[in-house]
Amino acid sequence: MELAYIPSPSRGVYHLGPIPLRGYAFCIIIGVFVAVWLGNKRWVARGGKVGTVADIAVWAVPFGLVGGRLYHVITDYELYFSEGRDWVDAFKVWQGGLGIWGAIALGAVGAWIGCRRRGIPLPAWADALAPGIAFAQAIGRWGNWFNQELYGRETHLPWALHITSSTDGRVPGYYQPTFLYESLWCIGVGFLVIWADRRFKLGHGRAFALYVAAYCVGRGWIEYMRVDDAHHILGLRLNDWTAMIVFLLAVTYFVISAKKRPGREEVVEPDTEANADADADASGGETDGDDSAATSEEEPKKDADAKEADVENEADVKKDEAESAKKG
Repeated sequence: MELAYIPSPSRGVYHLGPIPLRGYAFCIIIGVFVAVWLGNKRWVARGGKVGTVADIAVWAVPFGLVGGRLYHVITDYELYFSEGRDWVDAFKVWQGGLGIWGAIALGAVGAWIGCRRRGIPLPAWADALAPGIAFAQAIGRWGNWFNQELYGRETHLPWALHITSSTDGRVPGYYQPTFLYESLWCIGVGFLVIWADRRFKLGHGRAFALYVAAYCVGRGWIEYMRVDDAHHILGLRLNDWTAMIVFLLAVTYFVISAKKRPGREEVVEPDTEANADADADASGGETDGDDSAATSEEEPKKDADAKEADVENEADVKKDEAESAKKG
């Protein structure tokens, strides 16, 4: 008998009349809002404009959702296209199944489009979003708790996850709560990026690279604990290999970027600097222009007055000399 454990929700869907409210979807939506909110604060602190992060997220989020789903469907195709399966289920995102690797990859494409339209550098935007993405993942993992999925091996630890569902081949019992481990790890990654960015002034995409590398380290050992079906290569799960490759790419980018482009971008949103100059011109430019014009108009007048004064002085001198000659 287990004295302590993490209970699973009795259901992951609640109905408000005819409207289904899914715990998995709510976790994803809340995570997106947190990422955009924090990203906006960091972007403004870097000198960007309010709203830019949200405008670009309009491109990044849909691309990310499509990419995450594509990665999951491609790497677990047998769940949707094997005998006895319904391929239509591949479109049912609310049932779970978003691969972070695909979400980040295709989400970056959407972000690139948004950044290009705004004329801002993608690496700077990614740096601002990096910790928020980690926190969004931490929240999103609780969607797996609602769906009773992505747990680890059986365990009798006091924080074991109690699985009660027997659908899709699940065996009720007590398992390692890998969703919780990854959620806590992502929170740690988010705070790590915030600290490192403040301490070392990371720029040109290095804060984002740090997030990716740190996440991959955690995903590696957490993935090793999972027991759900997955493709294996040389004895390791596919996601373990993906984590190792992406980790190496992130570290390589971090090192090369630090050598080629040290420091941080001075201007992250050119329009902001241009608008500031325009405001300065609007407030002080007109006055300066009037003063300059007035000065230009007054200069000839001053020269004329000076010449007139010289002539009068010369006349007075001659008059004085004449009077002195008469008296003499």
